[in-house]
Amino acid sequence: IQELQRPALILAPNKTLAAQLYGEFKTFFPDNAVEYFVSYYDYYQPEAYVPKRDLFIEKDSAINEQIDRMRHAATRALFERRDVIIVASVSCIYGIGSKEDYMAMAFNLNKNDRIDRQELIQRLITLQYVRNDIAFERGTFRVRGDTVELFPVQFEDRAWRLSLFGDELEAITEFDPLTGEKFADLDGVRIFANSHYITPGPTMQQAIRQIKADLKDR
Repeated sequence: IQELQRPALILAPNKTLAAQLYGEFKTFFPDNAVEYFVSYYDYYQPEAYVPKRDLFIEKDSAINEQIDRMRHAATRALFERRDVIIVASVSCIYGIGSKEDYMAMAFNLNKNDRIDRQELIQRLITLQYVRNDIAFERGTFRVRGDTVELFPVQFEDRAWRLSLFGDELEAITEFDPLTGEKFADLDGVRIFANSHYITPGPTMQQAIRQIKADLKDR
């Protein structure tokens, strides 16, 4: 990895071994973006049908929020850095949507940019962030007057405060969402989608038209 200076993927046969390797590689490469990418299901029961009893069993699953966050952190690192080492289980071979769509939906915000508060809110909703002014947690945002606070999907203990003055982005502050402690003033941030499966508007409209045509034929 050191000699090639390229992003590296390390595959493990299961989550347990992947977690062990993740810990080891973080010590081997303390300055690199060492990330963990495994299936985020703690429990998964596929749908099933038992003909003898005419019994249909619905699909049931439980998603691990921490692993979901780490998957997003890994994706973000691949887009933004070269010194990336991804430790993954073999489930990473399954597709999670188009990287072009995911990248196209991200947008940059820089200090002194001109953006209307309502437009900013709408863009966050388009990226599948949920407004929640009471419970501020990962994947949500809240609005307080001319201030919009965002808890990015890839972070565990950091959030961004976007302070507007009219339609100008006056300041971007990184802070602790639990204590409110300020970490840093930022010149700019890149906001990625709250889901790997996000689809741009034109692609969605094309799919809807095709589905309607297919339904008519059927």
